Amino acid sequence: MICEIDELKIYYEIYGDGAPVLMIHGRGVDHNIMTGCMEPIFKERPGWKRIYLDLPGMGRTRASDRLKNSDDMLRTVIQFCEEVIPNHNFSVVGESYGGYLARGLVHEISEHLDGVLLICPAIIADREKRDLPHRRVFVRDTQLLADIEPMEREIFENLFVVQDKRRWQRFRLDILPGIKMNDFDFIERLKKEGYSFSFNVDKLERPFDKPSLMLAGRQDTSVGYADLLQIVKNYSRGTFAILDRAGHSLQIEQEVVFNCMVNEWLDRVVEY
Repeated sequence: MICEIDELKIYYEIYGDGAPVLMIHGRGVDHNIMTGCMEPIFKERPGWKRIYLDLPGMGRTRASDRLKNSDDMLRTVIQFCEEVIPNHNFSVVGESYGGYLARGLVHEISEHLDGVLLICPAIIADREKRDLPHRRVFVRDTQLLADIEPMEREIFENLFVVQDKRRWQRFRLDILPGIKMNDFDFIERLKKEGYSFSFNVDKLERPFDKPSLMLAGRQDTSVGYADLLQIVKNYSRGTFAILDRAGHSLQIEQEVVFNCMVNEWLDRVVEY
């Protein structure tokens, strides 16, 4: 499906009916990273309308010269919500950079949100200012890695601390398609010129008092885990979990725990 916002044509997919949930992927991937981890959960949970979009410059949504920074990206996401989820509250799930944008929604339109789930969220946009752990790999299938094309192998090794056949298969389905469809020039320009919001996204008038879940990987060398603890007080109904044996692909490396905790979060959203 296509949502037209000015000259932008935002690609998105909808699954199911019921309470809306907006899924926002990270930088440099597309909606597949979200469908891959969330749809298996919702197959057992009717009554939810899942909305997966491709951010501009990623997946099937082309970039636009009018998008200069994350402020522009956030405004685009809000406009998308106004078009696709008009006059409805919704929950939001954000992964990595999508978690940064999701916190932008909390800052700007918290009254329209029923719940927030952040997966390996980027807390600090500037990588140089992040508190990152040391690199550590737990499982390394050297025979598998030897058979992978060098560029794909490098990306896989950088993202995963559990490097086995199961995780490689998920990487190929959930992550690699989006990487191959990126507008790399746009993404690099966004990263260098306007990745940080112009405002303090975590300075809220009051804590967000609806069901929230924040998940970080203890071995995540992309966004880290320690910075997540800085925002605990902003989410008065938030569960914060730092999972061992997980990097920036926590939802794949700790799939069983991830599914359990997301189901519990959804139960809380329903109960609210």
